Amino acid sequence: MNRTAIVSRKSFPRWIIILGVLGMLAALGLMIGLLVHFLAVENRIYYYQGSFKVLNIPYDRNYERETSLESNLLSKILETKMVDAFQSSNIYRQYINSQIITLFPDNNSVTAHIWLVFKDPLSEKENLRRRIESILYRMLENHSGSLTMDPGSLKLMEINKVDAEKIINSRCGRRPRMSATYDRIKGGSTAHEGEWPWQASLRVNGRHHCGASLIGERFLLTAAHCFQKTKNPKNLTISFGTKVTPPYMQHYVQKIIIHEDYVTWDHRNDIAVVMLTERVSFKNDVHRVCLPEATQIFLPGEGVVVTGWGALSHNGKSPLLLQKAPVKIIDTDTCNAEEAYGGRIADTMLCAGYMEGKIDACQGDSGGPLVHPNSRDIWYLVGIVSWGDECGKINKPGVYTKVTAYRDWIAAKTGI
Repeated sequence: MNRTAIVSRKSFPRWIIILGVLGMLAALGLMIGLLVHFLAVENRIYYYQGSFKVLNIPYDRNYERETSLESNLLSKILETKMVDAFQSSNIYRQYINSQIITLFPDNNSVTAHIWLVFKDPLSEKENLRRRIESILYRMLENHSGSLTMDPGSLKLMEINKVDAEKIINSRCGRRPRMSATYDRIKGGSTAHEGEWPWQASLRVNGRHHCGASLIGERFLLTAAHCFQKTKNPKNLTISFGTKVTPPYMQHYVQKIIIHEDYVTWDHRNDIAVVMLTERVSFKNDVHRVCLPEATQIFLPGEGVVVTGWGALSHNGKSPLLLQKAPVKIIDTDTCNAEEAYGGRIADTMLCAGYMEGKIDACQGDSGGPLVHPNSRDIWYLVGIVSWGDECGKINKPGVYTKVTAYRDWIAAKTGI
């Protein structure tokens, strides 16, 4: 039997068809409108790199060193000029950030390489670049102040986000702009993702044991006393990020270099270098901290930050997320007073915290960083968590290995 299906066709009223067509046209119009709005009105982020010359500066190779006094002073002056120029211009609403990335000295000049971030609709993209160039050109023409700059040397080009992030992440001590507030480490607060990109976890047989600071592609600094249990690199790994577990960007240890004159009983020379088997790929949330110059001075009363996964109180629980705590550098004489540490603080150590206690590093923070931002908001490793009497006790602030005292030793062991 032939089972052919017979289908009857039902026609819709004309007004339904018209409504359907109108609805489709309205939807299409809405999509086109949104697209036009996105292209013409919605802001996008644009990144630029460029360079210009500062004239009449005698050759000094210190300008090449990103942590030198000369480099930071000139970079600060130039960054201030750029900020002032853009914020007083007609594109101040589009301006986001500008930084000096590197300086290259020549016979009688220094070339400054710059990094810029702006926002504007796509429709204004070409116009934006012309306006940026014009503002920079006028800034370079203005010879007010002690610097003479060459407007004819100005170069500027747009770069993509990936290349922009590579440039900024290759420099030490940079980090995303974060809130300056702190809440509760002992008395600290939970760190944001990528807030302390140099913080590392030194793990023994897969478990967090100490903190460490990334100072180069293959090198970290930590405390010598972190290796009292084991000095075998095969038992050690390094991980990064804000979560202590599971490990993030795990790396294996090739070599441990403990200071030759480390003395266990009085904590002298409590510093060690960790060398990794492979290089760390720098990212937004993982890159190196700056090392200070040996001559750099961090004065008592200056604000610093200690970070780590240590206990929240003496013999207390340890957090899963990285903690941060604001502390202040304490004068060595105050720290060496009879009611404090009674003369046990050597000139290769520094105290940080509060004599009234409460906020402090604790067990598990050992080897981790104590950092300080300079006037350009670039962060330097001031100290390494070393020892203390319990955590947060009155008159017993945290004691740290003073990094400036070991700058030459670090350079000898790492080449950094």
